[in-house]
Amino acid sequence: MAPDSVATRAGHGLAKVLGIKLHYRNPQGLDDLSRGESVYSVSSADTYVEHEPSTGEWLRSVVPSGRGLLLWAYNLFPFVHWIGRYNLQWMYGDLVAGITVGCVVVPQSMAYAKLAELAPEFGLYSSFMGVLIYWFFATSKDITIGPVAVMSTVTGNVVERVRETNPEFEGHVVASSLGVICGVVIVAIGLIRAGWIVDFISLAAISAFMTGSAINIAVGQVPALMGITGFSNRESTYKVVINILKHLDRSKRDAAMGLTALAFLYLIRFACNYSARRMPNRSKMFFFLSTLRTAFIILLYTLISFLVNRNHRGSKQRRFAILGDVPRGFKHAAVPTVNIPIIKAYAGDIPVSIIVLLIEHIAIAKSFGRVNNYTIDASQELVAIGVTNLLGPFLGAYPATGSFSRTAIKSKAGVRTPFAGVITALVVLLAIYALPAVFFYIPNSVLSAVIIHAVGDLITPPNTVYQFWRINPLEVIIFFLGVIVTIFSSIEDGIYTTISVSAAVLLFRVVRAQGRFMGKVKVRSAVGDQFANEDRKYRDVPLETKNDEDMARTIFLPLEHNDGSNPLVEPQSPYPGIFIYRFSEGYNYPNANHYLDYMVQTIFQQTRRTNPHSYPKMGDRPWNDPGPRPGREEEYSDRPTLKAIILDFSSVNNVDITSVQNLIDVRNQLDRYAAPERVDWHLACLNNRWTKRALTSAGFGFPTPSGDSSRWKPIFSVAEIGGKSSAAAVAAHEEGKEQSPGRDEEGGFGGKGAEGGRDVVGRGDGASSDTSDFKQTIANSKAYGPTTRVAAVHGLNRPLFHVDLTTALQSAMANVERKAGEDVRVVETKPV
Repeated sequence: MAPDSVATRAGHGLAKVLGIKLHYRNPQGLDDLSRGESVYSVSSADTYVEHEPSTGEWLRSVVPSGRGLLLWAYNLFPFVHWIGRYNLQWMYGDLVAGITVGCVVVPQSMAYAKLAELAPEFGLYSSFMGVLIYWFFATSKDITIGPVAVMSTVTGNVVERVRETNPEFEGHVVASSLGVICGVVIVAIGLIRAGWIVDFISLAAISAFMTGSAINIAVGQVPALMGITGFSNRESTYKVVINILKHLDRSKRDAAMGLTALAFLYLIRFACNYSARRMPNRSKMFFFLSTLRTAFIILLYTLISFLVNRNHRGSKQRRFAILGDVPRGFKHAAVPTVNIPIIKAYAGDIPVSIIVLLIEHIAIAKSFGRVNNYTIDASQELVAIGVTNLLGPFLGAYPATGSFSRTAIKSKAGVRTPFAGVITALVVLLAIYALPAVFFYIPNSVLSAVIIHAVGDLITPPNTVYQFWRINPLEVIIFFLGVIVTIFSSIEDGIYTTISVSAAVLLFRVVRAQGRFMGKVKVRSAVGDQFANEDRKYRDVPLETKNDEDMARTIFLPLEHNDGSNPLVEPQSPYPGIFIYRFSEGYNYPNANHYLDYMVQTIFQQTRRTNPHSYPKMGDRPWNDPGPRPGREEEYSDRPTLKAIILDFSSVNNVDITSVQNLIDVRNQLDRYAAPERVDWHLACLNNRWTKRALTSAGFGFPTPSGDSSRWKPIFSVAEIGGKSSAAAVAAHEEGKEQSPGRDEEGGFGGKGAEGGRDVVGRGDGASSDTSDFKQTIANSKAYGPTTRVAAVHGLNRPLFHVDLTTALQSAMANVERKAGEDVRVVETKPV
């Protein structure tokens, strides 16, 4: 005996002992022939039997092969894909963009370091490491990684809280440790290619986070801009506003420097934008002038500060607050301190820090990728920012991510490749070693003006909010909720609020998804005064013509018009006792009950029991269906009986145990309702093999066994092999012959199915298969002409899985009429 036979027999024996029903998916207990696929095999057609997916097949699809691992390692360094083709033209674009961004990032990074409660040199370290490391792993040419306002503010909050609880930890030690921990987590997410996790954060949540953070940061910088002291600018935004108004009389000379610098920044940008519109041929020049306005203002006010404070270098003698000493070089380079005590001190802030790093970077990268016509790899981008934050702290950097303002500048400057980051790194390196003496005189109020000017662009403009309202008013409420929470609480609470509410809304939509009953409508495509058929051939037929059936096609619309279709167009019921039900948003355990409860309730309201005398006595009826009062007849005799249900799975990709079990329960419930008849279940538009396997396992996909020998009619959609350009189609076209639709020799429904295909009616038996009759039907069908070779679109072993709703309805109607005909013949043969 062969080894496989021994194994099979042993497996079957074990299954019998354990009570496992191996033939559960074959409730009729029939061989393959009675399912229809064997009788389909004729010389003019190709059969197709769909095989179920296996667990081994799934494992092979998810477990990477050796070649897959090599490709994964190769894709970790995207620069090797293009560095070999680097040329002088690319270098010129990168050089211009790199220098331009470098001139912007130097003053911005020092300003943002103050937001992080760190000395200004730490901002320079973060800028240098961000642009230097990122290009090795980048899939975006535009992104510039470095200190940003929001992440710097979050880092500053962490530093301040740790300083209160653990004063022994220095601020830069805490920031570097936070960067390493965030980097490790983000790298891990990127390496397992789980970048899709960012997609759970909606655009409304991101916009609310950016807007609320920008308002929080701008208000927090007003005290430094005005020279006001005596209260904390780290409190909630509304409290900072109140304190500013209470202490406005404490304003110092800093206000003259800060307010004029802020005004000049906006004035230069407005003038450059206006001039660019007036003189389009010089728009590039005005763009670079506008871009360098930050560097120009910093240099101008540094010169003024030098002239005012050169003889007042002492901290108490200065006319206004200035930056002070900035050490030359990387004085804080060291191995970051990462241990249990320091991690415990900020453990609660790790999630929000990771979220800020992720959503700001990925949102910016995707946006500029779409603008410049390339696609980023979100998982690879996570690797890039993770490695940047993992290695940066060794030179003193704190958490950094993608910057919106610098990315926009880099894109408009004509960057060609990610190598522009190396140019920017050289500019920052030059500043670290050559300009510390100049940095000494930079006014703090001017740095605050730079921050306010930079974060102003992060506020969502009113027009964008209005467009959000036009698209989805509910998400605008989430947007304002996030902004309000950020203003009255904190940035962290605002992030958690918007993400939580967005997730709750998503779950509510899934759980309360509303199914729809569909009706059929005959439509025609009209262009002017002409109708078009399926081959887009136009005929000069008046629009009032109603009898040109070959110009019409059947579509399915919701019976309740909740899709916005014209209420004057009344969809017709598919057929008495046949219901078409469409799942609107997937079909899984959260919404299965809601879907099916509505379906069953509607079916009960529109049908009657097949056997009105199924309860001989009044006491046999259930409490929830007491029936008519004594002496009265049923009031629903004009309603049809339930015959078939067609489920539209076009929006369903996966199912689970709960959802399938609910379908089984409803099938059993409706079978009792329709007894002694059985309800036929037709499933259309299934687009996942595992979903087909799950439904087949539950007994769907082929006729329900009825215990008699009645026949059933499978209707299969077939398509011509080779399509419309095949030799057979060309030959038929040259001969001027039109391909006729398939026809049912038994009076069933044929006609055209999917585009380029036909529906062929076969026959099967409940207990046996009449092979010769079915072969004769196919042989006589014009769908199998001598010049055409066709094949089944779906597997013939699942005759009640249909390619579309049209075929499903045809099959359901054919079998309902077949049953009605058999009932009539039974009545006629009874003796009088």
